[in-house]
Amino acid sequence: MAGPVLAETVRIATFNASLTRGGAGLLLADLERGGSEHVDRVAAILQTVRPDIVLINEIDHDPEGRAIAAFVAHLGVSQMGADPILYRHVFIAAPNTGVLTGFDLDGDGDAFGPRDAQGYGRFPGQYGMSLLSRFPIEHDAVVTFGALLWKDLPGAIPPEHSKYQPDVQRLSSKGHWDVPVVLPGGMRVHLLASHPTPPVFDGPEDFNGRRNHDEMRLWELYLDGVGLPADGGGTRSADDSPVILLGDLNADPEDGDGRWEAIRRLLAHPRLQDPMPMSVGGAAAAEAQAQANIVHMGDPAHDTADWNDARGPGNLRVDFVLPDARLEVVDAGVFWPAPGEAGHDLLGEGRGAASDHRLVWVDVRVPAR
Repeated sequence: MAGPVLAETVRIATFNASLTRGGAGLLLADLERGGSEHVDRVAAILQTVRPDIVLINEIDHDPEGRAIAAFVAHLGVSQMGADPILYRHVFIAAPNTGVLTGFDLDGDGDAFGPRDAQGYGRFPGQYGMSLLSRFPIEHDAVVTFGALLWKDLPGAIPPEHSKYQPDVQRLSSKGHWDVPVVLPGGMRVHLLASHPTPPVFDGPEDFNGRRNHDEMRLWELYLDGVGLPADGGGTRSADDSPVILLGDLNADPEDGDGRWEAIRRLLAHPRLQDPMPMSVGGAAAAEAQAQANIVHMGDPAHDTADWNDARGPGNLRVDFVLPDARLEVVDAGVFWPAPGEAGHDLLGEGRGAASDHRLVWVDVRVPAR
């Protein structure tokens, strides 16, 4: 007689951890000194939630991978009373941030500022991405689209403005990665990782709003089977393997600035499902902070970012983990404990805060054999 089919629950997360500094090498120096209150809080949150796979947005990149190696080592030591966690597999790639275009894009008289780069950054690698996994990454099968020119995205909507240089301007502000990971039992899942630019900080030309829209549209086209020019040559589209789309997309489907139709199409895409992660703390923060949050249409329990409530957009849902529609979702959540709940102290406040974003996690069940 056949034995029972075993299953294992795998936790996938995304976390904009704000592990960025004002100059190249400063994050590494911070880590080599043993960390800081900020680094310790970020590590303790990861050790508390314990994702099996996590995409970290906003962690400064260096070509040798020394900063991410130091941070992984930091996670292997107890922080703020949390248990160590070990990630044996890492994927990193150089982002477009800080890579100069050669043009004076912001019109300030020189072509060497952070706004003159392919993606906003004071130095190459600022605001990078890192993928950490307990399970093997198929590095030889990774597909990236970092060099894709904005004009080469089918149906792109770049601005008609001197700020846009069509022959050099890349679409990805950081990067777009398709990273295959082999889960327990042999299931191969493709992690679609990105961190689009915020749809603000520009003028009526809406450069960033249009770019944010098209950075999400790239994934829509990819999932629809449209071949896109990949780094290294050739065109690639998603195969039929299960996917999980994740990252700080800088787009709320109900509130804030931006072109809502792009994020709404992703959330409704037939290949994806939206588990609608929630927290008690998000709702509590919106009520306590009020101001911009009062007029929001979205349920604040789904918020993932705690932003300025008086002069800014207030708290928004901008961080997502969207599993394949064929995967069984067991649970999901946003790590935003309310005051008095366990773990609330890990969030910190002001300059000592872990991040202005909250970690988002989803548990999926996969066959173990």
